[in-house]
Amino acid sequence: MRKIVIPLIALVAVVAFGAWYFLVLNANKSELDERWAEHDAASQVQIDNSVWQTLLDDYLVTDTDSGVNLFDYEGLLDDGREPLDEYVDQLVSEDPLQLNQTEQKAYWINLYNAATVQLILDNYPVATITKLGESVTDFGPWNDISVTVNDIELSLNDIEHRIIRPLYDDYRIHFAVNCASIGCPNLAPVAFNSDSIDEQLDDAAADYLNHPRGVLFDGEELQLSTLFKWYASDFGETLPEVLETLAKHTSDEVSGALTKYQGEPTYDYDWSLNGYCSIDDECG
Repeated sequence: MRKIVIPLIALVAVVAFGAWYFLVLNANKSELDERWAEHDAASQVQIDNSVWQTLLDDYLVTDTDSGVNLFDYEGLLDDGREPLDEYVDQLVSEDPLQLNQTEQKAYWINLYNAATVQLILDNYPVATITKLGESVTDFGPWNDISVTVNDIELSLNDIEHRIIRPLYDDYRIHFAVNCASIGCPNLAPVAFNSDSIDEQLDDAAADYLNHPRGVLFDGEELQLSTLFKWYASDFGETLPEVLETLAKHTSDEVSGALTKYQGEPTYDYDWSLNGYCSIDDECG
């Protein structure tokens, strides 16, 4: 009996892992949902992000030791989360198809980031966002329905992989959307807006890639954020092309090292919550 049971258990485990891996790959695939393909090129409408900006001013803190932007989830809960909920309600009441393409881009990034903060508040305290999620087959909550726009239910994965990435084809998006984790690019301290979004995206890229969690050289050894393994094709077709893309946003010293690098990098990512007091483990 034991000779039969063990292979069956192994087979089930392999099938389960294969199914999970297939779901992960497809969840992260960039494929446009055509319902969001339109925009109004003549639109002059600009979304009011003042509430989101006030929340960032009041609850986002740059940790002086780590250089990572941390969000004070506990502080916002203590003070009252109503402004955040009202801001998300404001965004989802808009029709993004009536915006010009640049305003749309800022709209979707801000909605993604605000909805992610909202998700953490819904489940706080939590040590990592990866522990959330309605399905046991999912790694984290990114496939769960998060918001409804134009009567269409959207998950965070929908916003990132079915709207933002395919619609704008801009690798800098990865430095703008925040996954509430230490390893993630920083939650930007300024709400994205159409007037300066290119500069903001460049700043976000430089901020991450000039920090050790983005690019780290230890002698001749190179460690990259796993972000550049998950989404390598967004940055280039080959590893040298990926490194060349990253080098555009780094210091001269790091840029030179990246473009000359011939080896195989290692990858790392810290999924710990980017909570204001998560680093000293007093809360979260």
